[in-house]
Amino acid sequence: MDILLLMLLPFVGYVIMYRFYGKFLSKKIFNLSESNIAPSISMEDGVDYVPTKKEIIFGHHYTSIAGTGPIVGPAIAVIWGWLPAIIWIFLGSVVMGAVHDLGSLVISMRNEGKSISEYTAKYLNNRTKLLFFAVVFLELWIVIAIFGLVIAIIFKIYPSSVFPVWAQIPIAMTLGFFVYKKGKNITIWSVLALIAMYSTVAIGYYLKFEMPSIFGIPPTGIWTIILLIYAFIASVLPVTILLQPRDYINAYQLIVAMTLLILGVFGAVFMKDMTIVAPAFDYAPKDAPPLLPFLFITIACGAISGFHSLVSSGTSSKQVISEKDALFVGYGSMLMEGVLAILVLIAVAGGIGLGFHGLHGIEAWQHHYESWNAAKGLGSKIGAFVMGSSNMITTLGIPQFIALTIMGVFVASFASTTLDSATRIQRYIVTELFVGLKMNIFKNRFVATAFAVITAALLAFITGADGKGALSMWPLFGAVNQTLSALALIIITLYLRDKGGKKWLVAGLPAIFMTIVTVWAAIDNEINFLNGQKYFLTVINSIIIVIILWIAIEGLIKFIELGKSSLEKS
Repeated sequence: MDILLLMLLPFVGYVIMYRFYGKFLSKKIFNLSESNIAPSISMEDGVDYVPTKKEIIFGHHYTSIAGTGPIVGPAIAVIWGWLPAIIWIFLGSVVMGAVHDLGSLVISMRNEGKSISEYTAKYLNNRTKLLFFAVVFLELWIVIAIFGLVIAIIFKIYPSSVFPVWAQIPIAMTLGFFVYKKGKNITIWSVLALIAMYSTVAIGYYLKFEMPSIFGIPPTGIWTIILLIYAFIASVLPVTILLQPRDYINAYQLIVAMTLLILGVFGAVFMKDMTIVAPAFDYAPKDAPPLLPFLFITIACGAISGFHSLVSSGTSSKQVISEKDALFVGYGSMLMEGVLAILVLIAVAGGIGLGFHGLHGIEAWQHHYESWNAAKGLGSKIGAFVMGSSNMITTLGIPQFIALTIMGVFVASFASTTLDSATRIQRYIVTELFVGLKMNIFKNRFVATAFAVITAALLAFITGADGKGALSMWPLFGAVNQTLSALALIIITLYLRDKGGKKWLVAGLPAIFMTIVTVWAAIDNEINFLNGQKYFLTVINSIIIVIILWIAIEGLIKFIELGKSSLEKS
């Protein structure tokens, strides 16, 4: 298949689906209305609840859900072939992920901006509320603990990215000051901020920084400590000071990077005759788990990811200024993440063939993807994407060292936005949970954030000073994340079922599918953990299986009750 068609056909499909299916969801399913007052207005506090233009909140939402997810997933799932990967990315994003994200956002906006865990009690029952909290806390606990390590590894691989990533903070705060405090034109100042940011990218090449060991603590441990401190500060500040302007800049950065990638595809095809070097389909690559169900667990962001429901119902619902903006923010962001995932897929399926470790063509791809173990490491996945992308971008006349720095900064920046957004969301979760248990001290955002950061630090350093403790939990993350997506879809289904008619089908069918594949994958993991004598993971994984089955059964019972109630009313 021509590589340009591999890129352009899904892009056209996304435009069509947004125009028609998105509008159908907006008008016929969720009945979005400007007359419903958004919590950002009714509960405005200047810290978390802040009415925000849709273009700005789109930047926050998109950069928060994107992170490294749509990069690492496709970069390893291509080992099963580009065809199943691109089918899942496209179909998953338009009929599952986008419904999941939009539904989570709208329901939260209609429930005072509360998290999906909190409003579970309203649409299901109090028993499942605590179970939902457990899954959400576990997911965020792992994300916060490991993303400091993720960024540390990126800094190690691409030391030229260190200066530009940290320079974004004062640039973003300056943008926020002039826009929010001085009332300056956001477009002009955003362009200036973007120019400043890309100037630091060029400077970063000459100011490479490699963290040394300090007091016997390895570089990864030092970076993890620094990044957790940063996450604490970023998540207690009002969103207008750092979160919104930084994510807004990162959204521009993403647009620039994606534009370079798209132009790079054209350049590589016409100037270097780039072709797809990955196989279309490989059901049984060496040492890899089975394609089914693990394709649906490996590619989460880019298709459907439970973490998105936390962003939708955690930070974005407190900032969207009108229900009608929810379509652009929720559904639109998910489709744009699908676009990014497809570009990643092209980079690792075709771009890598332009040169990788001195090899070219199919040999380059086979060298990197010779087995599951060779391709599954974090550095390996990121390296494949960055190298494939830079190969394509260099056809535009950009020197490769600059292209590598641009893509390294791109990956690290999005990992950092996920880190601080996840910390802020965990603060909301901790507050909702403990205040519900009458522990009102957790109403204080500093106390709740400290709890979120300290617990993450304990996990990060549980195995030693290198900060890699969360890696012991990482094998669970895919199942936990997709468990959350299934549970969120169940709640959205019940919400729509209560509205009557067949509206529930748009979330109900995806909920059934995600529940089946997640339980399937979790059972496979359970067998592997037992065979590998990984008893801690076995116990945690068994709890996850019980939770998803419990909530699925409770959801089915509630669904039947709502059906009977609807018949009685009619």
